[in-house]
Amino acid sequence: MIAIVAAAGFLAGVGYGRAGIGSGANPLSAAPPADARSEIGLLYEAWNLVEQHYVDRSALNPTQLTYGAIRGLVQALGDTGHSDFLTPQQYAALSSDLSGQYQGIGVEISIKAAGPAIVSVFEGSPAQKAGLRAGDLILAVDGKDVTADSFDALASALRGPSGSTVTVKVLDPGASTSREVTVTRAAINVPNVTWAMLPGSHVADVRLEQFAQNAASQLATMLKAARQAGATAIVLDLRGDPGGYVSEAVGAASQFLPAGEVVFIQRNAAGQETTSKAQPGGVATAIPMVVLVDDGTASAAEILAGALQDNGRATVVGVKTFGTGTVLETYELSDGSRVRIGVAEWLTPKGHQIWHQGIQPNVVVALPSTASPLAPSDVAHLTAAQLASSGDTQLLRALAILSKPS
Repeated sequence: MIAIVAAAGFLAGVGYGRAGIGSGANPLSAAPPADARSEIGLLYEAWNLVEQHYVDRSALNPTQLTYGAIRGLVQALGDTGHSDFLTPQQYAALSSDLSGQYQGIGVEISIKAAGPAIVSVFEGSPAQKAGLRAGDLILAVDGKDVTADSFDALASALRGPSGSTVTVKVLDPGASTSREVTVTRAAINVPNVTWAMLPGSHVADVRLEQFAQNAASQLATMLKAARQAGATAIVLDLRGDPGGYVSEAVGAASQFLPAGEVVFIQRNAAGQETTSKAQPGGVATAIPMVVLVDDGTASAAEILAGALQDNGRATVVGVKTFGTGTVLETYELSDGSRVRIGVAEWLTPKGHQIWHQGIQPNVVVALPSTASPLAPSDVAHLTAAQLASSGDTQLLRALAILSKPS
């Protein structure tokens, strides 16, 4: 099985980030399971009532009704943000994202208390060239109000073929009026890892966007570059990282942990446990480091944060993470749609449950509602004074911890 773990925040126009791909066999059968036979009639009763009485006859699409029923079935499991249902189109988008490529505008978004917001803008992306900025609240896309949209709906609105345009209405939280920005979509290569030296220091700010293909090897390359540039400490920024391939999480952890240290424990429905350990060849196993997390840090990112925390390798700073910790097996249905089901759960090296619990930081620091996390592409253009006044309290606390005399 190729395990993927992911979760709540995602790249929009962007990438998609909730999920797992496995190699499960098609579970279809001609008859309902024995324990569902006494209840399945209720579904048909409801379906018949909808078809007979619903006023908007154009909405009675059998495929959409079926998809809705499947979503409801999976959501009833309570595996929020993980076990789910994907249409063929959504599955294709996910596969594209985890390959590190897709077509869109090049921003990372999150749903915050104030509504959909841009978390970061990729360097050189169409969004950056058009003037979209980290922290912008997204109000509308092509004239349609999106303030109440789901992650998936907003991602779909921002995506599109290269060369097509999309108009995004945004509001800078510090401004009194909104603005409209027209962006020409393009092929986007998602930068799994970026870094910059924090101004006025020898601390490298290393951001891991997602655990897509080759993320671990890219991380190793970036860490070597940072060391060669004079970095004597590292801030590993996992804020908003939705996860990805668990194998990449193991590879990433192996850059910081001595070979043989436990990265995570996997426990299946029968209670059987298997342990995954760090691989040899890490390039940063002794350099001082702080890990930044927030409520958008999920799945594979939580595995990495938990591994570094439990092994005493890093101080974790921020707020409690999302709490997605199940191994997803993906099953293909007859029309190409997929059902993804959590078949096991991850535990930290000390046996702490991640699922529904998240990773609790060693140092709790909330980000002000008026501030956005700084990305390395932002940091690279700041002076030390500008960084100090940036409002990114989490990054500043990490820098303060690493700047203390040993």
